[in-house]
This record gives sequence, structure tokens and C-alpha cells, in this order.
Amino acid sequence: QVQLVESGGGLVQPGGSLRLSCAASGSIFRINAMGWYRQAPGKQRELVADITSGDSINYADSVKGRFTISRDNAKNTVYLQMNSLEFEDAAVYYCNAKVMTLPTLFEFDYWGQGTQVTVSS
Repeated sequence: QVQLVESGGGLVQPGGSLRLSCAASGSIFRINAMGWYRQAPGKQRELVADITSGDSINYADSVKGRFTISRDNAKNTVYLQMNSLEFEDAAVYYCNAKVMTLPTLFEFDYWGQGTQVTVSS
């Protein structure tokens, strides 16, 4: 089993910044990719950004230039630096990890519990 623990959400004014963190632990052989998704009320969950073990990065068009994803492989942790936050960024943010698990080395998708980001003046 693999657990993802997120932190860093909260309330911020438009134009403000937040940093999300997600740490993975458990029966990990290798984490192939980690990323952040978000889901606003009444909307589908959408990809915000992800990063592979080879540091290939993908961003949603709506966050390019404002959000930065990074990872610390030694800590099995992914970060999302969110700058210039807008009302439209308000959502529950979920961490995702594609993990090759021990002992089978099969890859599974794991999700965090979600962290709320509220943008309000």
C-alpha cells in the first residue's frame, strides 16, 4: 500500500500565493510520475500539472506561467507553487502518484485525500 499526504491548502486573496506539498510513503519501488489535479464544485476533476521521474513536466494551459511543479525524489514528495492565484483556481486539489509497488512492481494510481484552496477577497 502507498499513502499520499497533502498539505498547504488554505485561504488566499486573488493575486496571492500558496505552496502545496504531497509526500508518498509505503511499499514504493519507484514513483514514475506525480501530479496535481483539481476539482471545483460542479466540475470534473482536471489535471493541473504533472512531472515524471525523468522530469518531463506538463501544465494545464490555465496555469502556465503561474504555477510551478517540482519534486524531491529522495523524499518522494511533489510540490506545487501557485502564484498569481485567481478566483477560478479555487478547488479541491488532489495529489496523484503513479507508483511501481513492492513486491509485484506493478504500477498503480494513488490519490491523496485532497486539500482545499479558496481564493477570496
